[in-house]
Amino acid sequence: MAAETPRLVRVVGLAGLTAIALNGVVGSGIFVLPARVYALAGAASPVAYIVAAVLIALVVACFAEAGSRSDETGGPYLYARAAFGEFAGFLVGWMFMLTRLTAGAAIANAFAAYLGEIDPALATGPGRFAAITLAIGALAVINLFGVRRAASTVNFLTVAKLVPLVIFVGVGLFFVEPGRVALLALPDVDSLRQAALLLVFAYGGFENANVPTEEALDPRRHLPVALLTTIGAVAVLYVLIQVVAQGTLPGLATSATPLASAARNVMGAPGGWMLTAAALLSTLGSISALVLVGPRILFAFARHGQLPAALAVIHPRYRSPHWAVAVFALLTWAAALVAGFAALATVAAVSRLLFSASTCLAVPVLRRRQRDVQPSFLLPGGPAIPLLAVALSAWLLSGLTREQAIAGGLGLLSGLVVYAGHRLLRGSTSPQARG
Repeated sequence: MAAETPRLVRVVGLAGLTAIALNGVVGSGIFVLPARVYALAGAASPVAYIVAAVLIALVVACFAEAGSRSDETGGPYLYARAAFGEFAGFLVGWMFMLTRLTAGAAIANAFAAYLGEIDPALATGPGRFAAITLAIGALAVINLFGVRRAASTVNFLTVAKLVPLVIFVGVGLFFVEPGRVALLALPDVDSLRQAALLLVFAYGGFENANVPTEEALDPRRHLPVALLTTIGAVAVLYVLIQVVAQGTLPGLATSATPLASAARNVMGAPGGWMLTAAALLSTLGSISALVLVGPRILFAFARHGQLPAALAVIHPRYRSPHWAVAVFALLTWAAALVAGFAALATVAAVSRLLFSASTCLAVPVLRRRQRDVQPSFLLPGGPAIPLLAVALSAWLLSGLTREQAIAGGLGLLSGLVVYAGHRLLRGSTSPQARG
C-alpha cells in the first residue's frame, strides 16, 4: 500500500488566528510612525488614526467575508483566482507574497536598528549582518518544525510586545498636556491622505490570518472574529499611543525614537529601555508571523502548478511546507541585507493597496459565482462596502509619489516575469514538448 501523502494539520484556534493578525498589524511601524504622522497632521494626528481606522475597517470587513468562504491555504491569492482567473490570481498572490517578503525584510532592518540602541556595532556592518541573519534564521527554523511551534511563538511574542505598550499608554495618559492634542480638528485633505498612506503600513498585516486557514480549527467561523477584533483593538491602542506620544514629547516630529523618548520623559530611563525592548520583541513577533504566512503563499502557488512542485511538499514528520519556508526565509534575508527599511516599506505599502483592492472587488464576484457557499460572515448593503473599500484604495493610490508608483510597478513586473518564466519552463519540460 502506498504511503499516505502528508497533509497540513489543523491546530490553530481563534486565539491563534487573532494573535497572527495582531502580530501582523502591531509591528515596527507604530514605534516610529507617531513622529512622521505628527509632522504631517500636527495636533490633529489622533484624528488621522481614527479616520484611517474607519476606512481600513471597510477593507478588513471584505477580507472577513472572503475568508469565511474558504478553508484552503492561500488567502487573497485564492480569492482573486476564484473570482478573476488564474493569471489575475497569480499577480494578486505575487503582490501579497511580495508584501510579506519586503515587510519581513524591512522589519529585520528595524530589528537591527533597535539593537543599535543597545550596541551601535549591531546596526552596521558585520553586526547588522549577524543580527538580521540570526533573527530570520532562528524564526525560519522554528517554522520548519511545524505550525504548532510557529503559532506558539507568535502567541508568546504578541503578548510580550503588547504588555509594554499598554503600560506606556496606562502611565503616559496621566502626563499628557491637553494643549498638544486636538481630537475635534481635522488636518487638511492632502495631509490626511499622506498620513493615511503611512498608516496603511501601520494598520496592515491583519490579512496574515487569512492565509493559514488550512491549519486553523474552524477558519470560516473564527477568521471574521479574529480580523474584526484585531482592527478594533489596534485602532484604540494606536490612537492612545499617538495621544501619549504627542502629549508628552516636545519635538515629536523630529524624534527618531518617539515612543522610547516619550517613555523616557514619563518614566525615566527604565521607561526608555522598556519601549526599546518592546520594539525588539515587536519586530521579532512581526517577522515570526511573516515567516509563518509567506511560505504558505508559495505553497499555494506550487499546489496550483504556478511555481515548482517542490514548494508544495509537506514534511512527513513536522507537517510544514519546509521547502517553501526555506526559500521564503532565504529571499527575505537577501532582501534585508541588500535594501534599507524605507525602500522595502514603500514596496510593501503599495503592494498592500493593490491586493486589498482585488480582495474587495472579489467579494461581489464570489457572491455570484459561489451561490452554494454559505459564508459565516456576510457584509450588509450588497456591493456598497466592497466598492467603497475599492474607492478608498484608489484614493490612497492616487496620492503615491513617482518613486512609490515605480516601486509598485516593479513589483508587478517581477510577478509577470516569474509567471511567464515558469509557464515557459513548464511547457519546455512537458511530455508533449519533449516529444
